[in-house]
Amino acid sequence: MSHTAGIRQTQKLRTRQALLDAALVLLEHQSLSSLGLREVTRAAGVTPTAFYRHFEDTAALGVALVEETLGSLHGLIAAVLAETGDSQERVDRSVEVIARHVGAQPAHFRFIAREQHGGVGPVRAAIAAQLLRFAEEVADALGQEPGAAGWSEEDLLMLGRFYVDHMVMTASALLEAGPEHEREVVRQARRRLRLVSLGRAHWLDEGAAGGAAAPGAADGDNPA
Repeated sequence: MSHTAGIRQTQKLRTRQALLDAALVLLEHQSLSSLGLREVTRAAGVTPTAFYRHFEDTAALGVALVEETLGSLHGLIAAVLAETGDSQERVDRSVEVIARHVGAQPAHFRFIAREQHGGVGPVRAAIAAQLLRFAEEVADALGQEPGAAGWSEEDLLMLGRFYVDHMVMTASALLEAGPEHEREVVRQARRRLRLVSLGRAHWLDEGAAGGAAAPGAADGDNPA
């Protein structure tokens, strides 16, 4: 790549990031569905023509914000799941990672919390896809543990989804609580996950997963 081409590429990346950053600031006070393209370009200090060099529309910009927010978490969570040691320790570490990430990027996570069920279809789909990918990664990591012997793929994915749902809930709670109450939110998050771990240890016990029939109800017996 020539020096001139390198400068152009750098400038292009800067413009794209300026648009994302400007949109994020504007989205602190409104939803993506109400965000105007000219609002974004004016805040970013670029022309509307420049916007179209990077994004097809504001929905595409929103999808990019989803990838910027959640995409960066994959590597962090994967590193925690790959750690050796007690699974509960890894769960605790994942809560710490979420808390730290939300604290560093509160505007990004407020955007996710608002748009997860918002009015822009491509953005809702992008968030759902990222969360499903998280759930699959968690399920795969849990499936490697000795305690997962006998678990079906469906049940592992269900557990992975639960952990991811809990991650999203914890992030929302951290945003609402603010820094002064972060420690309590993290404590409660860990307690809930410990409760899940206790249930997980007995999931394959007789009747736990399949819903065993009540005593006397089998074989057509009538307790009356």
